[in-house]
Amino acid sequence: MARTLGSRLASGDDDALEECFRSHSSLVTGYLRRLVPAQDVEDLRQVVFSEVWRSRHRYDPERSLEAWILGITRKRAIDHLRVRTLTTVPLDSVGEAVGGDGRDTADALGRRDQVQRALAVLPGPQREAIELAYYGDLTQREIAERLDIPLGTVKARTARGLHRLSTVLSALAA
Repeated sequence: MARTLGSRLASGDDDALEECFRSHSSLVTGYLRRLVPAQDVEDLRQVVFSEVWRSRHRYDPERSLEAWILGITRKRAIDHLRVRTLTTVPLDSVGEAVGGDGRDTADALGRRDQVQRALAVLPGPQREAIELAYYGDLTQREIAERLDIPLGTVKARTARGLHRLSTVLSALAA
């Protein structure tokens, strides 16, 4: 029966698509449920069977119709997952500490605030060198290239800035 249905589908028989949908819809739906969010299954199933019809001339009736349809299903599911965008929340917008009693998170946020306040006290060139190194994850050579200054200057600014930062943080902690 699958071979006959596949032959009819490949030859462009309109009734074959409807029969194909009736006989293979549950297979496609079950496969999609394992790959994509539940709310997207029905829409993707329609996309799959539309492509089955559009691509019918590429189907070889000597091969498994189910395998061919599942191949299309897999490709459409992957395409769907690639283009969807996930909702993210910026860390700065998180207001309260989550988990435990929040002391560890609160302490980390407090230290982050102290470091930001201490960085604000540094002279601009020292602050810039430190921020590019630690927040920008750049090497000193990359910082020198980006700022178009000698490597020795970057090293001196970083060393002086870290020393001054240490002094400011010690004063804030006391």
